[in-house]
This record gives sequence, structure tokens and C-alpha cells, in this order.
Amino acid sequence: MTLAKNKARLKWACRRGMLELDVLFMPFVDEAWEFLDDEQKQVFERLLECDDPELFAWFMGHEECKDEQLNAMVQLILNRVKV
Repeated sequence: MTLAKNKARLKWACRRGMLELDVLFMPFVDEAWEFLDDEQKQVFERLLECDDPELFAWFMGHEECKDEQLNAMVQLILNRVKV
């Protein structure tokens, strides 16, 4: 898949049912996606497969993600987006 198509697909997947998640994911894809290595890109795509309530709890600090890779991606996004 071409980079442009893949990024467009990701941006669509970043559109969640919660504004709080949208404002985290959309800027991250726009500003950081191309700087991720292949493994980080796979982890980010896996993160997008998680349910919104789980994501909300992780990003708002209500719960810690038990998956080390996903938790590292959550922290990377929070640090990069500076919310």
C-alpha cells in the first residue's frame, strides 16, 4: 500500500467516537507517523484496534495498559501531542 493511501486509511481509523481521542490521534498521525519505525507503526495500528473506553482510560490516566508495547505507544503519543 502506498504511503499516502496508508496514511489516509490511518486518519480514517483515527476518527473515533470521542473528541478526546480524536485530538490525540489526528495530530499524531499528521506530525509523527512518518518518523515512526516499522515496529512502532504496527503497534500504533494495533492500538487503533482497541475499544474507545479502553483507550480513553489509558490516555486519561485512569488505567495503565498492561500490554508493554501499547503502553509505550500511549506514552509516546501523550508526550508528542503534549495534551
